[in-house]
Amino acid sequence: MANLHISCILLLTQFLVLLSTSSGAKVPAIIVFGDSTVDAGNNNHIPTIARSNFEPYGRDFAGGKPTGRFSNGRIPTDFISEAFGLKPTIPAYLDPTFNISDFATGVTFASAGTGYDNATSAVLSVIPLWKELEYYKDYQKRLKAYQGEQKASETITEALYMTSMGTNDFLENYYAFPVRSSRYTVQEYQDYLVGIAGSFIKELYGLGARKISLGGIPPMGCLPLERTGNFIGRNDCVERYNTVSLEFNGKLEKLTSTLNKELPGIKLVFSNPYYPLLNIIRQPSSYGFDVSSVACCATGMFEMGYACNRNDMFTCTDANKYVFWDSFHPTQKTSRIISDYLVKNVLTQFL
Repeated sequence: MANLHISCILLLTQFLVLLSTSSGAKVPAIIVFGDSTVDAGNNNHIPTIARSNFEPYGRDFAGGKPTGRFSNGRIPTDFISEAFGLKPTIPAYLDPTFNISDFATGVTFASAGTGYDNATSAVLSVIPLWKELEYYKDYQKRLKAYQGEQKASETITEALYMTSMGTNDFLENYYAFPVRSSRYTVQEYQDYLVGIAGSFIKELYGLGARKISLGGIPPMGCLPLERTGNFIGRNDCVERYNTVSLEFNGKLEKLTSTLNKELPGIKLVFSNPYYPLLNIIRQPSSYGFDVSSVACCATGMFEMGYACNRNDMFTCTDANKYVFWDSFHPTQKTSRIISDYLVKNVLTQFL
């Protein structure tokens, strides 16, 4: 009887292994579009001040190397790639040290400072979303030349496509300059952005994408940069910005449902970082953090990009104690926690 029990366990284990390694269980590549949350260094290769290819950025990355990621280490899509059994980091498409053999299993076209709105990318002269899509079309041609038509078509269809953008549209555009805010109410601007998001998903679908994760935006009012300016609220989160985040995410989630019904064969999911990040910010000690109101870099109140420099005496020594790395971006540790949450609760259907 004991031997029979052991045999059953072995058979079950073998079945689970086969299931997890079957061709339909995993994706062959992760293809990324978006802003600084998922830019691995594309901005290093365009004329813009929106860069992070200098110390102390990347100090906890492999080899202590600043790559252009707005983090002390890896970013969310790196961890997601690793969770899918692919490589531990996703390279930037414009980085000349990588080639199509590297990009075949994962690539990011993201550009720090961009958004859905072309006017957002114009603020810091970064890559607009339509241009990211043009780079992807070029990638498809290179992939077909590298893998052959049939294999490349399979990669394109089976790959997981991830988007992460929208925060810059509000904080670096709508609330920073009068052009959009004089033309749209914030709810109307949300609808305008959602319309662009829908068109972008349809473009990807038309190019062969079927497995897509549409990313939501974080509690914008809780970013250190916004808390720093909230003098009346004693530097707490700016609730009106968080309300906008919730409203916009609700509209993106509705879009997800609509497109799943409209586009045959698509598997579109909504990956929402809002609540997991808010929980970390509100209860940092529960996740092993000491500080969530200010960032690790410099004073932690307003510095990001070039203002976050290696010589600032205030920069923290242990980024693992901080939720945020600079005034706008999470630390590597926070990114890992958020990524784990999304993989287990949203992206698991693609594993």
